[in-house]
Amino acid sequence: MSQTPTDAGVMHMLHPGDVVCADRGDRLVTLLGSCVSIMLTDPRRTVGAMCHIVHSKPASSSARASGAHADVALATMYRLLRARGIEPTLCDAYVVGGGNMFPDIFSRSHVGDDNAQWALDALAHDGVPVLLEDVGGAAYRRLAWTVGPNLPQVIAVPI
Repeated sequence: MSQTPTDAGVMHMLHPGDVVCADRGDRLVTLLGSCVSIMLTDPRRTVGAMCHIVHSKPASSSARASGAHADVALATMYRLLRARGIEPTLCDAYVVGGGNMFPDIFSRSHVGDDNAQWALDALAHDGVPVLLEDVGGAAYRRLAWTVGPNLPQVIAVPI
């Protein structure tokens, strides 16, 4: 992940497997294909966390666990929020990504579907409401979110 200071706050460019917790005014940016980003924010929109998930399958004990694995990424986000005194299950969520990057090969189930469904199921299991869901389709997504009251900006980029 790279960080760049801006006039309003810090810009965090998330790469696959990155997880970040940021303050109001900080900008979180990533590019998604079949990967999924979960963003969590407290109801007052003072803090936000974001991850860039690559794999919906749980990290195995034999593999090196990282934020690329959905279970590790979500647990890391929860830990970072709790460290700031915010209970993750009281947050609001945004879920973006899960595109089909090979629509000519996979017309039905594909890794993007699996990633998006995992994110939505995990948040539902934890009772976290999803305010914005932009998943599926055959496009990349440029995602930018400034922590605060506004919704994330999602721009679809056709394959």
